[in-house]
Amino acid sequence: MPKEYNPSVIEPKWQRYWEENKTFRAVDFDPRPKYYILDMFPYPSGAGLHVGHPEGYTATDILARYKRMKGFNVLHPMGWDAFGLPAEQYAIDTGTHPAITTQRNIETFKRQIQSLGFSYDWDREVNTTDPGYYKWTQWIFLQLYHRGLAYVAEVPVNWCPALGTVLANEEVIDGRSERGGHPVIRKPMRQWMLKITAYAERLLEDLDLVEWPESIKEMQRNWIGRSIGAEVDFPVQGHSANIRVFTTRPDTLFGATYMVLAPEHPLVELITTPEQRPAVQAYQEAAARKSDMDRTELAKEKTGVFTGGYAINPVNGKPIPIWVADYVLVSYGTGAIMAVPAHDERDWELARKFGLPIVEVVAGGNVEEAAYTGNGTNVNSANDEVSLNGLETPEAKEKITEWLEAKGIGKKAVNYRLRDWLFSRQRYWGEPFPIVFREDGTPVPLPEEYLPITLPEVESYQPSGTGESPLATIEEWVNTTDPETGHPARRETNTMPQWAGSCWYYLRYLDPKNDQAAWEPAKEKYWMPVDLYVGGAEHAVLHLLYARFWHKVLFDAGLVSTPEPFMRLVNQGMILGFSYRYYTADGRPWSYKEVRLEGESAYVKETGSLANAVYVPLSEVVWRDEKPYHPEYPELELEELTEKMSKSRGNVVNPDDVVREHGADALRLYEMFLGPLEAVKPWNTKTVSGVSRFLARTWRLFFDEQGNFTVTDDPAPDALMRLLHRTIKKVSQDTEAMDFNTAIAAMMTFVNEVTKSPVRPRSVLEPFVLLLSPYAPHLAEELWEALGHKETLAYEPWPTWDEALTVEALITMPVQVNGKVRAQVEVPADADKETVLAIAKDHDRIKAILENKILVKEVVVPGRIVNLVVK
Repeated sequence: MPKEYNPSVIEPKWQRYWEENKTFRAVDFDPRPKYYILDMFPYPSGAGLHVGHPEGYTATDILARYKRMKGFNVLHPMGWDAFGLPAEQYAIDTGTHPAITTQRNIETFKRQIQSLGFSYDWDREVNTTDPGYYKWTQWIFLQLYHRGLAYVAEVPVNWCPALGTVLANEEVIDGRSERGGHPVIRKPMRQWMLKITAYAERLLEDLDLVEWPESIKEMQRNWIGRSIGAEVDFPVQGHSANIRVFTTRPDTLFGATYMVLAPEHPLVELITTPEQRPAVQAYQEAAARKSDMDRTELAKEKTGVFTGGYAINPVNGKPIPIWVADYVLVSYGTGAIMAVPAHDERDWELARKFGLPIVEVVAGGNVEEAAYTGNGTNVNSANDEVSLNGLETPEAKEKITEWLEAKGIGKKAVNYRLRDWLFSRQRYWGEPFPIVFREDGTPVPLPEEYLPITLPEVESYQPSGTGESPLATIEEWVNTTDPETGHPARRETNTMPQWAGSCWYYLRYLDPKNDQAAWEPAKEKYWMPVDLYVGGAEHAVLHLLYARFWHKVLFDAGLVSTPEPFMRLVNQGMILGFSYRYYTADGRPWSYKEVRLEGESAYVKETGSLANAVYVPLSEVVWRDEKPYHPEYPELELEELTEKMSKSRGNVVNPDDVVREHGADALRLYEMFLGPLEAVKPWNTKTVSGVSRFLARTWRLFFDEQGNFTVTDDPAPDALMRLLHRTIKKVSQDTEAMDFNTAIAAMMTFVNEVTKSPVRPRSVLEPFVLLLSPYAPHLAEELWEALGHKETLAYEPWPTWDEALTVEALITMPVQVNGKVRAQVEVPADADKETVLAIAKDHDRIKAILENKILVKEVVVPGRIVNLVVK
């Protein structure tokens, strides 16, 4: 055996073994209990992995290996969420087909992931851009379509004429495109929508079925945004039309002094008088240049314009003016509100600005100073038929709703913040829709035998400039025939969003090679639901909500056997990187000590000039006396920050570099030892060496400095057996609870204690290798082989502990202070001096004596006495 622990030799050896022997292949229908562990699969970007990515993968791998040893049939797959904008943007810039870029990136990601020794079943690998995969994404879309859950609608979108494409709300800042700063307008376009709102109630209720962090459940609840109230009809004066509003506060109806329509509301055209038409049209055009987020920003100044029309308040018969304001969205509620300025902040601001009446109807505040939005007692709230005066808010809501229903002008209603899902993208690199349009515009779903509808080759990936995707320019692909009539038809040229492939990938892992069905029902019934799902909290709302929606549709269609896909969810915390910066202003560099920060801006203290931050890549930082300095300005000390890893900050750490220097087992252990899995933690490459030393010390328990095997079959001393069983208990319980950092700490304590022992009993070290194996699998396999075993340890039974041996043998020791016995403490018989002193000083009586005293001397006579000298 080599004299030293050498991961660069050991790790490739065992990775080859696992691959050649398909060690981690999951077996369908195995009689063992199943355990399905799922990682949120990555988007394979051009940058490759950084050390933040493997954190979740390491956690799931530890648990997967542990569960196999506990007798479970474990499914632990990996794949690629590979459609998306970055590959398309690269194609636009370089002309390289996205498929080529994507495949290259997947190869890099896969090599990096395999170099870390994760126990994935690679026979189940999926790629969302493979036609054999997206054939079934298209098939699931057709299930939605046939159930009336997919429809075409004219929807206002963020259109950027200069870029020739539609932008997401997140890509628009202050009415301009994030990329290039071009003007963006709102314009209606034909889009595919999915009716997720039909499942709003079940998406809410079924959160009770899953074991997820409460914070994630709350984010989903808020996104769905269920609210109970009433729908009320306001007749439009001089017209036969009604304006329907939804309100959570029907008790304030008597305080409604004006109405507000969204600029896009269909009744604006009808209601607006000729005199007000120019002002209203100008306002609509201005609103079209804003995103929904800009329009609903609470801090922004409220704007609006009077239509010239009036509605009748149905509870008091008074005419109230109808305004148009952009803080009301046509996509939310009914696109119209009754404005109660006394009891709504936004309505109050608009009323103050334009001199509209403010009528108090709920006592409890001073509505001249600010809107009172709380509950209270109704006032000024009566007509000839109904009075709310003197009622508290809940009773007032109930009474007025009953009156509205009796009069046929309103009814109790439930509203959701959740909107139907806009499912179209004007892009090339996405799943084509299995839809054609007849000449009259009727959509026709294609039969299953036509699938997959594959992406054609294109000469240019540039947006079409008309708002359509680049596919619209390929006439020979677009022009086709209607399968029902044989008449000419045109293909849908939009593509599906990146979310589509990730909505169901966990189901394809169950049967990835099946070309006759998306999955075999018996396999779905065996493996589902996912027992543990691990990924970043940034997917807390959209991905998880969309996947749950699709799953519920499949459940209703009898295609899956569980109402929820993911039973337990764990979000790993972000791993931050250290970044280093200085500032430039007035043509020269400045240290961070020479600038002052004001919000997002920095100013040179000496001159007052605006300073720009400049980041120095991690690899170029010069260290002196443990301080970071600029590589070209030796006296310029850099500011150290912990931030999200990104290229622009120069703080990305490539796992390849860590593996090259320290090995994969060290990287795995370090990521888990940084702190609790869910916590945000800074990465420090300098401290990885501490974990490397632990692995080297573990190796040294088995081999001496000449490389001789030192493990014997001699009986183990009682103290070592007790240590082993305490360690088995601690590591078992912490691994089960995913408290990996404390499990590693227990193993480090074990190695330190055994190192002090003159003997190396097999009966102690062999079970320890099994404990270590989920965490440092390469080293564990090597040591297992050295112990004489011919087979992998991946399926060896997990060690069990004897409870009697986990109870530490305790002895009682007197504690003296200045020669007088002041307390008796119980300490482990094998405790070292530091442990004994810590226990003694933690005793309440001793703590009280030491308070405000100076401890001069500490003496421990092992097993006998503790003496403290104070003054």
